[in-house]
Amino acid sequence: MSTKNLSEFDKTTIPSAKDMKFGIIAAEWNPEITDSLKDGAKNTLINLGAKEKNIIIKRVPGTFELSLAGQWMAEYTGVDAIILLGCVIQGETRHFDFICQSVTKGTTELGMKYNKPFIFGVVTAQNQQQAIDRSGGKLGNKGDEAAVAAIKMVALKEEIKKKK
Repeated sequence: MSTKNLSEFDKTTIPSAKDMKFGIIAAEWNPEITDSLKDGAKNTLINLGAKEKNIIIKRVPGTFELSLAGQWMAEYTGVDAIILLGCVIQGETRHFDFICQSVTKGTTELGMKYNKPFIFGVVTAQNQQQAIDRSGGKLGNKGDEAAVAAIKMVALKEEIKKKK
């Protein structure tokens, strides 16, 4: 079990996001969690230099729909990175396993297909309290972590492109 606050990071080690464009797609399911993830990601991007006008936010019904919406965002916008935010809480059926596996695989495949960062910001928790703890609670906010990862990956891509 993680005990690290996901929202603790050294701003001096993160490139400026001032010239970057981001897409954020958040699931509507579990809104008390996903709204917090979305707000955390957006606020972190802005705090690290992104312009609000360069952040596109869209909602989808559930976590399963994140991959397809991510594909559409990659195809129809000029964003540099796409952050996918959702929450899946373990229940009594295997639904949890199917959703988590599908969105994880979908996120990876999208990054490879479009050659841009697709950031997996999905809270996968055993219970509601674990989800709360990871979406603005005692363990920070996975939305913040996803935003930082998006910035770092866009910067890395640009760095590698310049050195070829």
